[in-house]
Amino acid sequence: MPDRAAVHSGQGRTSDRNLLWPLFALPGVVWLLLLFVVPFYAILAVAMGTIDPLFGLAQPVWNPLHWDPTTFIGVLQDLAGGRLTPLFLRTVTYVVVASALCIVIGYPVAYFIARRAGRWKVPLLVLLILPFWINYIMRMLAWVNLLSVDGLANQAMVALGLLSAPQDWLAGRSSTVVLGLVYGYIPYFILPLYAALDRIGEDLLEASRDLGASPFRTFTRVTLPLSRQGILAGTVLIMLPMFGDYYTPNLLSGSPRTRMIGNEIDQFISSGIGGTEGAAITVVLMAFVGLLMSYYLFSVARETRQARA
Repeated sequence: MPDRAAVHSGQGRTSDRNLLWPLFALPGVVWLLLLFVVPFYAILAVAMGTIDPLFGLAQPVWNPLHWDPTTFIGVLQDLAGGRLTPLFLRTVTYVVVASALCIVIGYPVAYFIARRAGRWKVPLLVLLILPFWINYIMRMLAWVNLLSVDGLANQAMVALGLLSAPQDWLAGRSSTVVLGLVYGYIPYFILPLYAALDRIGEDLLEASRDLGASPFRTFTRVTLPLSRQGILAGTVLIMLPMFGDYYTPNLLSGSPRTRMIGNEIDQFISSGIGGTEGAAITVVLMAFVGLLMSYYLFSVARETRQARA
């Protein structure tokens, strides 16, 4: 029979290990509580709070038993057929078009770096993350200079004969806002897709070729399905911040015709009045993007179960 002390010692070590590994998640849990759960509860307290009758400022109500959903219900009615409906539909349209362009442009880039770049893979990855070294607003300001009436874009197009006269690209054009969204977020799409493509084993592609599949058929039947999770991860990663973006329309347009839902929230917060309505819109927006994240998590869990089956 094994020595009882040794058995107890082994059980103690196992118990220590069981306690040790959850401690690794402790910093993440603390970070999540302090920087997400607490601020989100504060937004809820403002959205369900009251308005100061003298100064018109939002007054948070911290006790959920005393929450007033009047403003929240009003915002939902505005989104479902009210004054916020065009703004919400415009935001969804911009985000969907910009995400589709990111997929069309980003997939070939990620595929080339992952499968064809060879010794240039690392330099290309460095170039890909290089824009992260520059502040997002500074990059948008660079586009302002490029797209202004006397900017380089107009000068080049006029010189090439593509335009008869310079155009004001910053005068409330939807295409300019979408261009800014694509430029600002496409690296966030390419990186997770590159990781997914890089993980595809060469043996799978060789097996497809050995079975007589053409390169195009190998791509559509092997590479593309196996990179689907990377496409989904990259798309969710860029769509979530796009929905809350407000400085891209501000810098590249500034026109009410191209306002997004983030601009509406920014206006309520910056003006100091209407904070309750701004917080309610924020909660609704978070619930909407939460649906996208839930679909992504559900899809990943389903793919994982199928892979293990």
